[in-house]
Amino acid sequence: MSQAHGRASQTQDKALLFDIDGTLADTDPLHLAAFNRILGPHGHVFDHARFGKELQGFSNASIGDRFLAHEPPDRRAIILGEKERTFRELVSGQIVPVPGLMALLDRADHAGVPMVAVTNAPRPNAELLLSGLGIAHRFKAVVIGDELAHGKPHPLPYLEGLRLAGASASASLAFEDSRSGVQSATAAGIATIGMRTGLSHADLLAAGAVASAAAFDDPELIRRVASAMSW
Repeated sequence: MSQAHGRASQTQDKALLFDIDGTLADTDPLHLAAFNRILGPHGHVFDHARFGKELQGFSNASIGDRFLAHEPPDRRAIILGEKERTFRELVSGQIVPVPGLMALLDRADHAGVPMVAVTNAPRPNAELLLSGLGIAHRFKAVVIGDELAHGKPHPLPYLEGLRLAGASASASLAFEDSRSGVQSATAAGIATIGMRTGLSHADLLAAGAVASAAAFDDPELIRRVASAMSW
């Protein structure tokens, strides 16, 4: 067997799947500010703890159902669209990758492991963040929860990510920072590393993560990824 063929067989069926907000970049404080600006006039004010439990990782459709139930559906969409425009204004020029991300993406590229972004964020937000980080070209696909029949915490977004990557759940790894995201990936059968940009180690493990890390340069994260990806 040639060395190149050996590498290909080792990475067959493998993929790395990443949430975007709070996982690739720590954008949660800006989302919190945008939600407070837009939902405050409707009687909802969020602190960090409430954001983590009631907003983080959820689709705008489910947020609208819960916090804008008094508004008709078309009005909810307009209000939450304004929240996303506010977020994009706040995030402009402030997109910084979580430490160690670029080295991990380089290693995956070198090994031929496909990468997919899986998010509940609207597509304009996802594209803004990936392009702002300069990594849009790294991903084989971007899966948007609101474009599917079910978003996170349903497993469908991650099942779609696996399909687009041509990967199996048992050979892949996911990276998530929210409860709903960890639940989505683990329900799809993917071992998930929780990123502690917003939630604690205990919270992430309670949601189903196999481990947690503060950043992608965490030695334990690096070891787990190297073992799972056979590099």
